[in-house]
Amino acid sequence: MTRVAAIDCGTNSIRLLVAETDPETGHLNDLTRQMRIVRLGQGVDKTGLLDPEAIERTLEATREYREMIGRLGADHLRFVATSASRDAANRQIFVDGVRDLLGIEPEVIPGSEEAALSFAGAGRSVPVEAARPMLVVDIGGGSSELVLGDSRVEQSISINMGSVRVTEKFLAHCDPARGIDAASREAACAWIDAQLDEAEASINLRRVGTLVGVAGTVTTVTAQALGLEMYQPERIDGAALSVEEHQTAIDFMVEQPVAVKAALGFMPAGREDVIAAGALIWERIIRRVATRVAEDGRELGMIVTSEHDILDGIALSQL
Repeated sequence: MTRVAAIDCGTNSIRLLVAETDPETGHLNDLTRQMRIVRLGQGVDKTGLLDPEAIERTLEATREYREMIGRLGADHLRFVATSASRDAANRQIFVDGVRDLLGIEPEVIPGSEEAALSFAGAGRSVPVEAARPMLVVDIGGGSSELVLGDSRVEQSISINMGSVRVTEKFLAHCDPARGIDAASREAACAWIDAQLDEAEASINLRRVGTLVGVAGTVTTVTAQALGLEMYQPERIDGAALSVEEHQTAIDFMVEQPVAVKAALGFMPAGREDVIAAGALIWERIIRRVATRVAEDGRELGMIVTSEHDILDGIALSQL
């Protein structure tokens, strides 16, 4: 058995997985999974720079993870940074800080690799009998990845469209006590749809057999759809829900005041103000896929949620 540590540093959160792995089977036995919402990508879409306070928040979480890794031990460690770090002109300050803390070179990976890692991780939760190919959708804070394939990636794209980015572009002015107003929702959806128009040049959505959603936006929407009172990953992982069940939960996340969402037992502190934007991205993707599948003479069946994503892919990549 090999013990590996994986850190995924995105636009909104930084996450840690320490797991024992079997090099022959690729099975992961989780020892710990951690998440801290640090909002590294705060303001990056507007300024093109990482905010100094956001960098410090993220480095503080990295220090905490270093202690956890030290206690559990790891034969290998990989630190991967994605959208916010890709976009920021001053990312070297952050990269240098991580290197000083962990003693390894943090990797700012391209969107294509982010997509492939998400696909590799998500496959753990999809039943073998599920229709193929599957479309894995990873909605992050700064970007979203769409990956189509069966046992391997066949088509993929990374779009600069995430919950933090859409919030800052279209929803930041909305009254947190009232939810998202109709005009703002319409503007955000029009922009999201335009990004998906471009994405379809790279992804043939007519081929989708099973739609699989991963990462915080989708798992949070799924928790609402399941009626959970607290975060229960064992119930969320592999949950198969209808288009209608997702839509009801999405509408709740868009229409309810921020305080109501913050009070939900499964809502991580720091996600309540950007979940509406993430939910709108998920809505538009679901509708687009359902439409394309219908054009192919089929009906989009149940949508699968996976708790396994890029973090698992990073761990598996070290075998």
